Amino acid sequence: MSGFIVLDPLAIAELFVVGFIGGLVSGFIGSGGAFVLTPAMMSMGVPGIVAVASNICHKFPKALVGAMKRAKFGQVDVKLGVIMGLSAEFGMLLGAQIQQEIKEAFGDAGSNLYVSAAFVIVLGVVGGFVLRDAWRLHRTGRTDQQETAGRLALWVRSIHIPGTMVYFKSIDAKISVLVTIPIGFATGLLAATIAVGGFIGVPAMIYVMGISSLMASATELVIAFVMGLGGTIKFAWEGFVDVRLAMIILAGSLFGIQIGAIGTTYVKPYMVKVVMGVIMIMVLVSRLFVVPVYMADLGLIGSLGAAAAVLNRISYWVMILALVVGAGIIGKSLWFGMREHAREQALKQAAPA
Repeated sequence: MSGFIVLDPLAIAELFVVGFIGGLVSGFIGSGGAFVLTPAMMSMGVPGIVAVASNICHKFPKALVGAMKRAKFGQVDVKLGVIMGLSAEFGMLLGAQIQQEIKEAFGDAGSNLYVSAAFVIVLGVVGGFVLRDAWRLHRTGRTDQQETAGRLALWVRSIHIPGTMVYFKSIDAKISVLVTIPIGFATGLLAATIAVGGFIGVPAMIYVMGISSLMASATELVIAFVMGLGGTIKFAWEGFVDVRLAMIILAGSLFGIQIGAIGTTYVKPYMVKVVMGVIMIMVLVSRLFVVPVYMADLGLIGSLGAAAAVLNRISYWVMILALVVGAGIIGKSLWFGMREHAREQALKQAAPA
């Protein structure tokens, strides 16, 4: 299949490390980690549609592992995940068809531009909003307080449409499926476009439904499993899934997702938003550098000459930096969170009965 890159030992090692960090991020914030993995593979020369398809292929078994792991900590609303996952399946199938038509009409350059432009727009909007919210919590000193539903979530819960109301344990309230279905559909549509549905799913569960950050990020893993299964079949049927890439990043991410999931039990909820926002903005910058390259390939702007190689290289190293920073923040949060937990346990044991 044209578009499948040659894998040498260095590329395999690089993919494994990328998979590990993607899994670490996935287990920690529940977005699937594909907003790191898809651009990372594209930086290695993988066409956009192949990167998206291969990511979706590796993602659904990894999401299942992460969901099962976090379910042990009581962080998963299985009913909500399945309901949203089924509606996300329809969005995934439509998005996959759009991807295929762009690839057929404009080739790899068109697919790369489409995926990269979508990343820049979505990461800018969602990443900026999440970072602003995390900063607000930090600035007001309310990082230790329990998250509460906002005005929008309370209004959504107040809507009662007979025959559509479903009880969800994550919020101890009923919400109409007419709210969850469009959110799920949009999640699947975006996932088929850039292999990341959590950009819509997680924030929507937090701000529209009033679910806590930890519960929303865990439940998103259930959604990712359900819609990823159908998306993999659709993309594979058209020949866009590179199983080699999927298996290598899966091998790395299965290690990372265990650590990331454990980390959520030791950190303050707002740190999930910090990690998500910081990595989003850095990946946005990485993709922004190569958008002119793809536009030049399509003839939308003049030839960039030697500047194209420079932009590609800058994009690659910004992506590497994003991986390092993301892993560093999670590692630091986990380390200090475990120390604080150990200290609290020691004080409890030392306290008189």
